[in-house]
Formats: sequence, structure tokens, C-alpha cells
Amino acid sequence: MWIGLVIRITAVVLVCLFVPVTLWAGEPTQRIKETTDKLIAILEDRALKVPEKKDEKIRLLRKIVDERFDWEAISRRALGRHWRKLTGEERKEFVRLFGKLLERTYSGKLESYSGETVSYDKEAVDGRYAVVQATVKSQKHGEIPIKYRLWKRNGDWLVYDISIEGVSLVNNYRSQFNEILMKSPPKKLIRTLEEKVREKS
Repeated sequence: MWIGLVIRITAVVLVCLFVPVTLWAGEPTQRIKETTDKLIAILEDRALKVPEKKDEKIRLLRKIVDERFDWEAISRRALGRHWRKLTGEERKEFVRLFGKLLERTYSGKLESYSGETVSYDKEAVDGRYAVVQATVKSQKHGEIPIKYRLWKRNGDWLVYDISIEGVSLVNNYRSQFNEILMKSPPKKLIRTLEEKVREKS
């Protein structure tokens, strides 16, 4: 199933976002740490741990993630040349559903990690673009290399791709979306995303 590898990749991404980190250096890494601290504060808020607060907690977590991830840039890169085929409205709907799919798929996994640490090993900045290399250390999965790709937009560093063990989230989605769009119009892909979102509801 085309969503299978994405589940594993994004699960590791969530580890990186929801656990304390060892800060290496640099503004892009600082921005990732700030996001992490906000997420941890929500996860550790006792008032949000009761079942009736689950939806509110997910909403707050999504809001923080949205501040750091450039979903339009991720969507545009994931679709590649097919992005030009979408109308303005189709693009908006695709970006919305893409983010919603990830939210629905992984919202139940956010609190399933414990004992993980993240060390930041290297940062490279080239103009508007930056790469932050890190290692996730987990008792369950061992050491997992991760690479954040960010760009500076409107004065802030935003994530536009993540690679886990050398596998790019954007490239993986691009392969799956391309398979659909080579045979069907954009509306078919959007319907497929809608179905996936409903399955996760």
C-alpha cells in the first residue's frame, strides 16, 4: 500500500519533533528547537491529558507544526511537474487534504514515544536554504539519521522536506502521486486523498 512507507517516515519525524533535543548550533536548528519546546509543553500539560481534551490537544499540536512546516512548499515539491496541472482551487484543496491526512494518520501516535533523544550533528546554510543533520537515539529503533531541509521565507526558517535514513519524505510522496497522475487527472488524486482522510477519521 502506497501509504505504508510514509507511515514509518513520518512516525520517525514525530519522534524528532516531540522529544527534547541536544542543540548543536545555528538559527535553523534554533527554530526547530523552539517548535519542539512548544510541542512538549502541550504534551506535558496535565489539563490536556484527559480524554475529553484529545481533540483540543491535537488542534494545538497541529497549530504548532503548521508554524514550522511549509505545507505548500512540501505539496508543490511532492507533486513536482504535476503541480502546474492543478487549478488554484485544486492546489488549495490538495494542500489542505495533504496536511489533514498526516494529522489523521499520526495523531494517535504522538504520545507513544518515550526515552528518545535527538542530537544535532551538523548544519549547513547556503543563502535562503539550510540543511540540519541529526540523529534520533531510541531504545526501540536504535540510531536513526535524519536530515531537515529548510528555507527562509518571510524571515523564518521553514521545513520543506525531511529525509529519514536517506529516504526523502517528498520524494516518496512524489513517486506515489506521480503514479496516480500519470494515469488520471488531478481530481482523481484529490478524491483519493479525501478517501484516505475519511478512513483515518
